[in-house]
Amino acid sequence: MDSTVTGDIVTYELKGNVAHVGLNRAEKRNAISDRVVEALAVAIARAGREAKAAVLFGYGNHFCAGLDLAEHVERSPIEGVRNSRRWHAVFGGIEHGTIPWISALHGAVVGGGLELAASTHIRVADATTFFALPEGQRGIFVGGGGSVRVARLTGVARMTDMMLTGRVVPAASAEAWNLAQYVVGEGEALAKATELAEAAAGNAELSNYAVINALPRIQDMSKEDGLFVESFIASFTATSPEAEERLRAFLEKRAARLKAPGAT
Repeated sequence: MDSTVTGDIVTYELKGNVAHVGLNRAEKRNAISDRVVEALAVAIARAGREAKAAVLFGYGNHFCAGLDLAEHVERSPIEGVRNSRRWHAVFGGIEHGTIPWISALHGAVVGGGLELAASTHIRVADATTFFALPEGQRGIFVGGGGSVRVARLTGVARMTDMMLTGRVVPAASAEAWNLAQYVVGEGEALAKATELAEAAAGNAELSNYAVINALPRIQDMSKEDGLFVESFIASFTATSPEAEERLRAFLEKRAARLKAPGAT
């Protein structure tokens, strides 16, 4: 049964097998405060327990305009380290969790908002979306995982450009910069993200877990180490009962076959 929990800063709704998690500080352009981080932690953990995929989105005109700077300026250095590490842990619950996360992006995806989006596995941006990392202009540095996640998406050179110059990347460039895998019309990101999440939720759970957890780790390995690990992951997933049934259905022509886009 579908269930809904609405909080003052983060909403949670389970629709079938897909959890929908919404940033709900529209009046602050969904800026990330400590309370938002902790509310996200609760929603992420719940989605991992009861959903097979999740969609992350923002209410109002923007996905997320980044860090709540009012909190940031009041921290001591060690408090800043602890806060950054908390962001890492919570966002890591998305990136290295048990289910795929798809983010629906619109308006500002800036600073910490981009760091949050970068922790999701697939990003869908609508035509209003723009990406930026203004930390350089604020006299600070990324602290929510951007130096790892965003840099791996765009490459260090492009991230350096964004941070040094304040460059704003429009939705039209998002795919080329690997900031989004899909770019859709204005107002269409949430529907597309939901469609993708529902498709991912239909996969074997073990396969999804392997994709979102093994692939990024293999990228960090040497070529031969990566190939070695791939062999074990491939063997382990292929011998699961669910995989055996899905392969049998394909061989017996009980499963749908792939078609080229536009084919009938």
